[in-house]
Amino acid sequence: MLLYFAVAFFIIAIIAGLFGFSGVQHGATEIAKTLFFVFVVLFLLAILAGVFAPGLFGPIAIA
Repeated sequence: MLLYFAVAFFIIAIIAGLFGFSGVQHGATEIAKTLFFVFVVLFLLAILAGVFAPGLFGPIAIA
């Protein structure tokens, strides 16, 4: 979900940049960068949790 918002704000920033709306572009770019880094941190935490505590989120069902 966060990645979706990061991509959406990135697209808004690109479109605003093409039309010359520097204020909107700057705001959307900052939001996109913030959401991107939040997503990366959560992703890395999920990987670490899976490596160091594999049973933390319950059993993995393999169908």
